[in-house]
Formats: sequence, structure tokens, C-alpha cells
Amino acid sequence: MFTKVGQIMLYVNNQDESLKFWTDQLGFTVVSEENMGQGMRWIEIAPKEGAETNIILHNKEFVAKMSPELNLATPSLMFFTENLEQLHSDLLKKNITVGEIVNMPSGRVFNFADNEDNYFAVMERN
Repeated sequence: MFTKVGQIMLYVNNQDESLKFWTDQLGFTVVSEENMGQGMRWIEIAPKEGAETNIILHNKEFVAKMSPELNLATPSLMFFTENLEQLHSDLLKKNITVGEIVNMPSGRVFNFADNEDNYFAVMERN
């Protein structure tokens, strides 16, 4: 029986630049980092300590060579925040590409792009 989603694999072209984006721009923290050499490196990040689900930044080129059958497309991630307008404003001030705040049946939402132009969504949850 599944109990929760533990990690999400995010395959990126430049791990160092992606790490800077997620930590410096979005305030995520590094949970762990492993470097096995020869391009096999993964970086585990989370929005805060104690987060139930973490993101692993993987080297897309290396994974494609090692496991060509894998789908390396960017997953569609929905993040939650308690203050959507403040987060939207903060990301704009950091020159991050963000969409307009939209009212959906499930709540208010906006999207944003990372440093590699992958888009993710944020929903207000109290």
C-alpha cells in the first residue's frame, strides 16, 4: 500500500543552474547531494524542512544515456502556498516569469517558469 509521494524526479540540463534557481530564487533547501562521478549526480531539495515530498534534480543527459526508455519530460507539479498574492509578488520582484492569478473552482492559482522554462503551478491553500 502506498502511503505518500516521497520524491519527484526533475530532469534538468544544468544541475548547478537549476539548484541556484530553486534555492536562491525560491528558497528551497538542499536535503542531500550525492555525486557518484561520471555525471551521475543527484541533488535532493525541498521547500522547507520536514516537507513530505522532495524534488531530485537529475542530470537529464546522463539519465538519457543510462536509461533511454525513461520519459524525461518535466512533470506537472502543483505547489501549495498560504499567501498566493505575496508569493506572486515576491517572484515578480525576482524577475521570475509568472502568470496571472486565476480563480479556478478549486482555488486561486498562478504558474511560474524555472530557469529552463519549465512551467509549474502554485495554488493557495490555508
